[in-house]
Amino acid sequence: MSTIHLHRTTAITAKQYIAALTNFGPGRSKLFGNSADEYLKVHRRGLSEADVTEGSGGVWERLHYDWSDPHRVVVTTTDSNVWGGSSGHTYTFTRRPDGNTDIDVVVVRDGKNLKGWLLGLVLGTVGRGVLEKAFTNSVKAVEALTSTSQKFRPHAPSVDRAREWQPADRVNSGF
Repeated sequence: MSTIHLHRTTAITAKQYIAALTNFGPGRSKLFGNSADEYLKVHRRGLSEADVTEGSGGVWERLHYDWSDPHRVVVTTTDSNVWGGSSGHTYTFTRRPDGNTDIDVVVVRDGKNLKGWLLGLVLGTVGRGVLEKAFTNSVKAVEALTSTSQKFRPHAPSVDRAREWQPADRVNSGF
């Protein structure tokens, strides 16, 4: 089992990052590179939780997202072709006195078969940089979206297209 700790300080708020993290609509891979559109399937979505399958590169996992705490998102792996046990992600958001936000992520990878065990070993050692880069890229992408004329607004939840990006002029309330 590998446990990887990631950290980034950003000008975006927890609410903005959580809105992006819980956007399960088309184009998700532009924000989260390890979530290819062809793997994405929203099974169920509520106001503060979702059951979603996502993945890339031959690795998929079914995840339970819980964002009921405005300072923490817990993503638990419920099924996967390689991950089992305690696998998942926990995002913790801390607002700093200077107005920035610290985002801390703990990624747990517990292989359930030989492929998962080997991937977990690689991610816990030399592959850690891949996860760091993906996380950094996701924060930069959300920063770019929040600094443009695009605002994030959730649509009414649906199974196929839970949330989408909309132009700022169609947003009733911003961040």
